[in-house]
Amino acid sequence: MQLFDPNNPNERKKMIAAGVLGLAAIVVLGYVFFGGSSTKTTTPRPSAGGPAPSPARNQLADIAPDDPAIYQPINYTGAVPRVSEANRNIFAYYEPPARPIRMPSVPTPTPTPIPPVLLSSLAPANVYARTPADFSLQITGDKFTPALHVIIDGRDLPARFINAQQVFTTVPSALITNPGPRQVMLRSNDGKLYSNTFTLNVTPPPVPNYNFIGMIGKPGANDTAVLQDKGSKDVMNVQRGDLLSGRFRVSSISEKEVVLIDATLKIRHTIAFSTDPATGSQFRPPVRVSDEEPL
Repeated sequence: MQLFDPNNPNERKKMIAAGVLGLAAIVVLGYVFFGGSSTKTTTPRPSAGGPAPSPARNQLADIAPDDPAIYQPINYTGAVPRVSEANRNIFAYYEPPARPIRMPSVPTPTPTPIPPVLLSSLAPANVYARTPADFSLQITGDKFTPALHVIIDGRDLPARFINAQQVFTTVPSALITNPGPRQVMLRSNDGKLYSNTFTLNVTPPPVPNYNFIGMIGKPGANDTAVLQDKGSKDVMNVQRGDLLSGRFRVSSISEKEVVLIDATLKIRHTIAFSTDPATGSQFRPPVRVSDEEPL
């Protein structure tokens, strides 16, 4: 099989074009690899009266493009912008830093000094309010001296010294008019000797549990009061001198009130006549004589 026909004009043209292209390619490659590196740059001489060529331009022309000497560092002297804090919203308004919280200073507690005198007990330790008579109070403890006085709720009372463990004083009934605790202590006039405090309990006294609901008057004779027990609702007739509940003795009877005396404590109790259920105010109790029909 014949690849090329010399007698065919088209085949001859193709072969000529291929040869021309191959020759052109060989010339270009030879210039790239051999002609560029061997070419020397000549410095033109300045003409008479003309400006001298720039040395820097001549130096750059003599340096190959891949030579690192042509690259110079750049020094920037401007201010670098501040970097925002981490986890902070740059669009939020300015918030001043939180001030440290100062904890209030707690003063060192001062130990309470031990009193030089010891008070340990009272006899009696409990009394009833409204007791009409003064009573004797026994105080026991240790390191008592004749210079000590008894102080009850700020009131100075004289003390009767017995020995270093016992003193007595008389408590006026005016100090126990109302129920409630009373603070008792011992102290000298100069305040150098003093004791701890002890409590005298003043409790409410027992009261009669009756209502005064009527009276039976007898001419020239002892009047009779009609009382009703508040708990059982039992009605009883009493006269002066009768003893109620084994404790309260009838002292007097009038149209307005009945007076009972505590036989043990000698405390006076007054029972006013009961109020009118219709008006809520006190009224004169109905009085009848023995020959009248019961109300």
